[in-house]
Amino acid sequence: MVSKEVTLVNAQGFHMRPAGSFAAAMGKYKSDVTIKFNGSEVNGKSLMNIIAACIKCGSTVEIICSGEDENEALKEAVSMIENGFGE
Repeated sequence: MVSKEVTLVNAQGFHMRPAGSFAAAMGKYKSDVTIKFNGSEVNGKSLMNIIAACIKCGSTVEIICSGEDENEALKEAVSMIENGFGE
């Protein structure tokens, strides 16, 4: 298991488009991807779960990846968030 805390920098946080692109990107990995936010854990491969978490700009989340390609999954997840999902 690997994890890293990261802060959302895009203005709208995890709204529909970034949540969808994040879930799709994480879906290609065999590892489990979890977003920990405000004491809750959210499946990072589920668009609906990410949206339901209401993660806003400036929020700090912990990305947790566990599985055979966990390092690659974490690297991409952190990169997407730190780059504001290209927005």
